[in-house]
Parts: sequence; C-alpha cells; structure tokens
Amino acid sequence: MQVQIVQISAKDTLPLRHSVLWPNHPVDFSRVEGDESAQHFGAYLGPDLVCVLSLFTEGTSARIRKFATRPDCQGQGIGTQMMRHALATAADGGAGRVWLSARESAMPFYARFGFQPFGEPALKEGQPYRKMQVSLSGQSLASSA
Repeated sequence: MQVQIVQISAKDTLPLRHSVLWPNHPVDFSRVEGDESAQHFGAYLGPDLVCVLSLFTEGTSARIRKFATRPDCQGQGIGTQMMRHALATAADGGAGRVWLSARESAMPFYARFGFQPFGEPALKEGQPYRKMQVSLSGQSLASSA
C-alpha cells in the first residue's frame, strides 16, 4: 500500500503524538506552543494515519517537532518519506537550516539525513535528548538517506 503525505491540523496530530511519544501523560502534554501557526503533516496508509510531523518556521530556520510513527509501521520507510517531505518543504519555504531535539535513541536515523548534534545533552521526563541540525544549502533532499 502506498503512503500518502498530506497537510493536517495540529488537532489531528495529537492522538498519534500522544500514543507514541508520551502515552503515560495527559494528551495536553503533547501540545506544543505555536502549534496553531506550524505546518503539520500526516502520512496515511489507506485510511490510517500512521506518522505525524510538525514543522515550525523561525526566520531562515525551521524546527521539526513531535515526529511520531505508529510502532507497528516503523522500519518500513514511512518515517524516511516523511523526513524527506519535511526537509523539502523547509527548503521550499526558504529555510537554510533545520533543527530538532532528538531522543538519543533516534540520533542514527537523523544522521542519515545529515543532521549533526550541537549543544549539550538534556533530559526530558528522564529521556535523554540531543539537539541536531542540518544545513539545507546545496543538499539534494530527494536523494538523501
């Protein structure tokens, strides 16, 4: 079955964000300040929303937040397609840099797209995170990863 990536509302991201990223917290824990002005994308397999990602533009930078793929759909290339879509969208919007806060366990995934760690490690709810960034200048996003 083919994956279809479309723009969705912030509200539509919440159930998947919550169930994948912070299932032991209230749904509101998965909301992000600025959600109303960000771009939100959903990847569908047939009628099922299986992956979400939110893109926050800040001048010539863009930030990826709340990237979540349903566990039974991980490892199938859906997250890769979503990341390519987000990076292309950021580049089309004029961003020269994209950054994110990655769970340390996900750092190898982001490194495949050229993301490099910066800053100091941090903990959120006991989960180790690292900030990572990639420069979009001169990068062919369609062929990355």
